[in-house]
Amino acid sequence: MLIQLFLFFIVIGAISFGGGYAMIPVIEHGVTEKGWLSTSEFTDIIAVAGMSPGPIATNSATLVGYQLAGIPGGIISSLAMTIPSYIIILLLAVCFTHVNEYKLVKAGFYGLRPIVTSLIVFAAIKLAISNHVISLTINLEMISLLCICLVSLYFLTRWKAHPLIVIVGAGIVGIIIF
Repeated sequence: MLIQLFLFFIVIGAISFGGGYAMIPVIEHGVTEKGWLSTSEFTDIIAVAGMSPGPIATNSATLVGYQLAGIPGGIISSLAMTIPSYIIILLLAVCFTHVNEYKLVKAGFYGLRPIVTSLIVFAAIKLAISNHVISLTINLEMISLLCICLVSLYFLTRWKAHPLIVIVGAGIVGIIIF
């Protein structure tokens, strides 16, 4: 299992673009396809990973590895997820100063922006569906969850509220409502 975890996360760490939230759908697809975790179990991992300090993709890898192979699994998964980034960043730092003004390089980076954004939106929609925040079935619980989501988004965007305050507030509202 440790070798499988290492190979799985080193590939994700090497080929994923756009940061942690863009990696979530890739990780989720892989762990559910392999039968390592259900979508519900992975959603729980993302919830904990998102609330933990540090990058969500690395936190997710750590928790998936821990869930599947204990502490050694968590360590191996974390290392595998981060090693490619360190190597790529070092290589880019050396090369980028030589090529950053080329029009082709700028155009390539500009072209990656839409896919990164779509991966983040896709991850948010999948999490909302798996947490029953949005669904085709309309009931009071779904409406309440959607309201918490929208009000939280409003406070984050309009009032520039600190995310920690919004998280605590949403938790309190959840305790009161549910």
